[in-house]
Amino acid sequence: MTNKVALFLALLILTALAVDLSLYGSEHMVFLGKRLFELIDWIAFWR
Repeated sequence: MTNKVALFLALLILTALAVDLSLYGSEHMVFLGKRLFELIDWIAFWR
């Protein structure tokens, strides 16, 4: 993973967190965390 890709993924995650917090509050953070964990598992599978 290059630095540009890592930076893009970090910004994407932070943006998703900011949007979720601003629109729905902190109730949906558990759902977002579970989906992020599933995404990490899926990416690790294809690696």
